[in-house]
Amino acid sequence: MNRTRSYPYLIWIACTGTIFLLLSGLAAAQGAGRQHSPALQEILEASGLRGSLLVYDAGEDRYYSNDFAHAERGQLPASTYKIPHSLIALDLGIVADAQSLFVWDGAPRGMAQWEQDLTVTQAFHLSCVPCYQEIARKVGLDRMKEYLRRLDYGQMDVRADNLDQFWLRGDSRISPMEQIRFLRRLYAGDLALRPETLAVFRALMVMEESEGYRLSGKTGWSVDQGVDNGWFVGYLEQGAAVYFFASNLAPGPGVSDGEFLEARKSLTLQALRVLGFL
Repeated sequence: MNRTRSYPYLIWIACTGTIFLLLSGLAAAQGAGRQHSPALQEILEASGLRGSLLVYDAGEDRYYSNDFAHAERGQLPASTYKIPHSLIALDLGIVADAQSLFVWDGAPRGMAQWEQDLTVTQAFHLSCVPCYQEIARKVGLDRMKEYLRRLDYGQMDVRADNLDQFWLRGDSRISPMEQIRFLRRLYAGDLALRPETLAVFRALMVMEESEGYRLSGKTGWSVDQGVDNGWFVGYLEQGAAVYFFASNLAPGPGVSDGEFLEARKSLTLQALRVLGFL
């Protein structure tokens, strides 16, 4: 009788032990979601830059950064806003596709590379500010605010008097962490947009492609009230693996504008290599 009665007791012990191990494993996995990387800090220090390099390994559900506090801090989106901006323009039909033209009327655009007819793809990767200011005015205040609400993109301060510049100066903010969360939703198709919009934009966003990998991303740079704020955000596809990144950087003393422009992308790729993802 004792042996018969002890059998369910042993099952109960075994089950509760298994549940305990599962819960322990879950807690450990949640605790391991972020990993500080001194190697990424060394990359920044060697380049004379400051800020945060943030990488998310989708397969392992793990973030890597040199400074998680900085990665949670909001900054002006600068030209990284061209990601949701392009999505809005495509979804509304303001631009038909990636080959739609921004026709140059001969008026100064501020940079020689912008002073020509540009496709949407070219305007996106060349960060043509006047092209996207034209889009903003066509979208209008009410539709811009509604789309930003639907897309849940950072905390944008959009008003009638800053409609064509709110991403470049003022109080709009998005953090590197928020950038990656948005990119993950974009990649997964988890945005309240037409499927055609997402398909066209994801192809438009590709920067480099080879047999081994595909790199999609967008740089950004704002200077507001004397504060330099540089970005490179996007994702790297390598076979079935996907790695998301959001670098937010500022130049240290002695770093030239040219060096800073190049460093946003080059340091991010270096970080991906150091982590073994590229």
